[in-house]
Amino acid sequence: MMNGFNWYKYASPATFYTLAGRLIPWFYGAAAVLCAAGLYIAFFLAPTDFQQSEAYRIIFIHVPAAWMSMFIYIVMAAWAAIGLAFNTRLSFMMASALAPTGAMLTFVSLWTGALWGKPTWGAWWVWDARLTSELILFFLYLGFMALQAAIDDPRRADRAGALIALVGVVNVPIIYFSVKWWNTLHQGASISMTKAPSMAAIMLEGMLVMALAAWMYAIAAALSRVRSIILERERNSQWVAQMMEAEA
Repeated sequence: MMNGFNWYKYASPATFYTLAGRLIPWFYGAAAVLCAAGLYIAFFLAPTDFQQSEAYRIIFIHVPAAWMSMFIYIVMAAWAAIGLAFNTRLSFMMASALAPTGAMLTFVSLWTGALWGKPTWGAWWVWDARLTSELILFFLYLGFMALQAAIDDPRRADRAGALIALVGVVNVPIIYFSVKWWNTLHQGASISMTKAPSMAAIMLEGMLVMALAAWMYAIAAALSRVRSIILERERNSQWVAQMMEAEA
C-alpha cells in the first residue's frame, strides 16, 4: 500500500485487465503525438548532415528502434525472472506480450540499418559485430515465441520461454559494447553519459522524441496483447464469463 493505492491487487489478471483497458488509449495517443512531433523535427527542422547528406535522416527511426529492441528484451527477461521467482501468472503473460513488439522493432532496426548501410558502406549487409549481435537478438525473440507456441501447457511454455529470455539477455550488453570491444564498421554511440552528444541539439531532440514515441507504442501494444492473453488463459474463469455476459 502506497498513498492509499494498493499496487498488489493489480497482480491479479482480472484487475489488471481492466486497468490495461483504461491505459491503452492514453499510451496510443501519446505515441501518435510524439511520433508526429519527432517526424516533423526529423524532416523539417533537422539540418542536412555535411557528411551523409539526407541519408542520415533514417537514424530518427533506426536508432530509437535499436534502443527499444534492447530495452524491451531486458524488460521481457525481467518479467520472466519475476514469474520464475514468485510464480506470478501475470508476469509470464507480460513477458509473452512484449516479445512480438520487441521482435518487430528489432526487425525495423535491422531493415533501416540496411537502408542506411547501402549509401554509407556501399553494401546492404556486412557481418559487423553490432549488426550480427542485433540479428541474434531477433532470433532470440523468434525463438522465445516459437518455443512458447510449440508447448501446449501454458505453465511449461512460460518456464521454457523464461529460460531463453534469461540466457539471451547476455546478448544485450554485447550489442551495446560491440563497437568498443571489436574493430567494427558501425559508428560509435552518438549519446554517452560521459561526454557531450556528437550531433546537433535539434537532431538529438528529434531522436529522443522518436524514442519516447516508440516507448509509448510498445507499452500500448503490450497492454493490448496482454489483455488478449489474459482472456485466452482465463477463459474458464467466472469473471470472464460475467464480463462476456455483461457485454453481450
